[in-house]
Amino acid sequence: MAARTKKSELIARVREMESRYDALTRAVRELDEAVQRFSAVKPDLDALRAYQASGQWLSDFEADEAGKIPADVKRGVLSEDGLYNLLQEVDELARFLYLCRPSEHETLNV
Repeated sequence: MAARTKKSELIARVREMESRYDALTRAVRELDEAVQRFSAVKPDLDALRAYQASGQWLSDFEADEAGKIPADVKRGVLSEDGLYNLLQEVDELARFLYLCRPSEHETLNV
């Protein structure tokens, strides 16, 4: 009876790990595609960071508040928290990916 239990535990474990393997494979593929798309807009990220840090954003925001930008001009970038929150989200994702990296003792030397 013990051999039968061990076999059923083996099969259950392999099925569980296979399911985890499939899920991780899909997630890695999707992440790789997202990273490639993100790489294409990295210059946009750099430009938006510079825009916010330069003080030009504040000047443009104040001009908008003073009614100097026509209402038909799309200006989500000037929302009070929009750009700041977007850049914070990018930073949080970068920190998360950094924390997900293997530690030195976990890295396989291939």
